[in-house]
Amino acid sequence: MGRPIIAAYALAANRAATYLATFRAIAKKYPDRAPQSILADLIESEPGSLGKWFAAAKDAGLLDIALSLAKNHPTDPKTLTRAAREFAVKQPSFAMACGLCALRWMDAGYRYEIAPIDVLDAYDATVKAAAAAGVPAPDVQARVRQLVGAPSSIIAKVLATKRA
Repeated sequence: MGRPIIAAYALAANRAATYLATFRAIAKKYPDRAPQSILADLIESEPGSLGKWFAAAKDAGLLDIALSLAKNHPTDPKTLTRAAREFAVKQPSFAMACGLCALRWMDAGYRYEIAPIDVLDAYDATVKAAAAAGVPAPDVQARVRQLVGAPSSIIAKVLATKRA
């Protein structure tokens, strides 16, 4: 029972409301398959939705894959911010990277209208994770400035009021 079953049958038969729920349903039906293998099949089956598999990868403990998805494909900033908060203590480097990705995708205008509170949540989670990882605050601020781009962006404006 290899990739053809996952690609041809399992995805259609187990489609759920979220990508994470779909992954969980398929992983439950195929306990003999490694979660990484199942996730690889799912990612391959929907090349236009790669960032949407972030939560499934994170939930399966595949943090390297989750981070690769978030860095290289549009991923919901709110999901990334939640991951940054959730992993700030137990995996601070991963959490900091998630927070930076959240700010990046917000700046790119991905997914939804940005509210100042969303920017502040992502930034605060990033700073907290960075502190836990031993990254100095000025280094984090420099990385955020690199990500944000133009000083006229909403992200830059919101963060400027926080620092003022």
